[in-house]
Amino acid sequence: MKPRILLLGGTEAATRKAADCGLDVVNIDKPALFDPAARAHCVQTHLVDYQDISLVTALARALHAHRPFRRVVSQTEAGPLVAGHLTTALGLPGTGAATARLVHDKAALRALLTARGISPVAFQVGASHSVLRAFAERHGALVVKPTMASGSLGVRKVRSPREVPEALAWLAGFGVGEFMVEELLTGTEISVESFSVAGRHTVLAVSRKDNGGGVVALGHALPAPLSAECAAEVDDVVCRMLDAVGLIDGPAHTELILTADGPRVVESHLRCAGGRIGELVELVHGIDTERLTCQLALPDGVPELAPAARGGAAVRFLTPRPGRVRTVEGLAAARRAAGVVRAEVGVEPGALVEPLRWSEDRCGFVVARAGDAATAERRARQAAALIRIHTEPLPAGPTTTMRDLLTAADEVLDPFGATAPQLFAPVRNHG
Repeated sequence: MKPRILLLGGTEAATRKAADCGLDVVNIDKPALFDPAARAHCVQTHLVDYQDISLVTALARALHAHRPFRRVVSQTEAGPLVAGHLTTALGLPGTGAATARLVHDKAALRALLTARGISPVAFQVGASHSVLRAFAERHGALVVKPTMASGSLGVRKVRSPREVPEALAWLAGFGVGEFMVEELLTGTEISVESFSVAGRHTVLAVSRKDNGGGVVALGHALPAPLSAECAAEVDDVVCRMLDAVGLIDGPAHTELILTADGPRVVESHLRCAGGRIGELVELVHGIDTERLTCQLALPDGVPELAPAARGGAAVRFLTPRPGRVRTVEGLAAARRAAGVVRAEVGVEPGALVEPLRWSEDRCGFVVARAGDAATAERRARQAAALIRIHTEPLPAGPTTTMRDLLTAADEVLDPFGATAPQLFAPVRNHG
C-alpha cells in the first residue's frame, strides 16, 4: 500500500502535490475553509476544526490505529502547531510538539536565542502600560507584537518614546492583551527558506523583503543581493537557530534583519513560506518546498538538494486605498506585461478593501521573473501599477479588533491554552 500522510488544511494544490508524490492523503480541514477541489486527491476527507485539539486528537488516533500514518503535515498558518502535537501524540517522525510550540511562541523563541547567544535582541514580555513606557525609555525605538501570531498581525513600530501614548491606545483598541516588546532593528529585511533532513539544515533561498516602512510585506525579490560574507553569516545564524529549537526534518521560513551588528532573527515558522515566496523559490531554484515536505514520508526520502539560482523572480502585492470597490481595471494588461508569470486580483466591485493591518488585507499580487532579481522586481512593480482598483471611502465604523480578524479567518492563536500539558502527552501504541 502507498505511504499514508495526515494533512491539516490541505488545499487543492497541497493535496495534489502529496498525491503526485505517491502518497495516500487523509485531509482534515475546517468546514469554512475547505477547498472542494482538494477532495479529488484524497483517500479521505474529514471536515472538522483541526484547532479543536481534543476532537482532532481523538480522530487522528482512531485513523492511525486503523491504518498508520507516516507523517503529519500542514502548510497553513494555524496548522504546524497542531501538526507538531499530533506528531508527538502518534509517535511519528517529524517536528514534534516541543519544537513546534517553541517556534510558535515568539517570546519563548527569543528567550532561547538570547540564552544561546544567537542573534541577541533586547526584549520583554508584559501586559501593562508601564512595561512599554519603561522599555521605550531604555531603548528608544521598539516593536510591539502579540506573543503568538503571524502575517504581521498586531505588529506596530514605535519609533520614539513620544509615540508611546498613541501605541498604548492602539493596543487597547485592537485588543492586544499580553504583548512582547523588542528593540527596533534597522537594516535590510530578508526571508530565508531552509529544509532539514535528519538534523542537517540546508538554506535553499534568500529573498529581500519590502515593507515600505510599515510592517506588512508589499513585495519580495529573490535572490537577495548578499555578499558572500553576509550570506555565510545568514546561513550560520539560521542553522544555529534551527539546531537550538531542535528541528530534525522539514521546512522552515525565517525572517531576519541585516543590522550593522550582523543578522538578527525576527521570527521563524516551521512551514513553507507564504506571500508567494514558494513560487519565487521554484522559479529561481527549481525547488518545490511543499513537494519536498511530502517526500519525507516516502521510503526513499527527499532528493539531494542543490539550490543554485537561475535568474530572478519577484512578487508585488496590491494594496489599494481602503473603501468599497467600484471598479477593477488593467488585470489583462498586467498579465501581458513583460516577464509576468501570474497576476491575480482577489476583490471585485462591491467588495470591501480594509486598511492594511496584516497580510490577509492585501488584495492581489503580480509575480514576475527575469535574468536577475532587480529586473524581476521592476517588472513586478510596473505590472502591478497597471492594475487599478478604484474604491470609494466609507464612513467610519466600529473599531476592528484582533479577535474580529481571527474570527473571520476561523483561527485562534493558541488552541491548547491550559490543557496543553495533558494533550501533549505521547501515545505510541498505534503501530
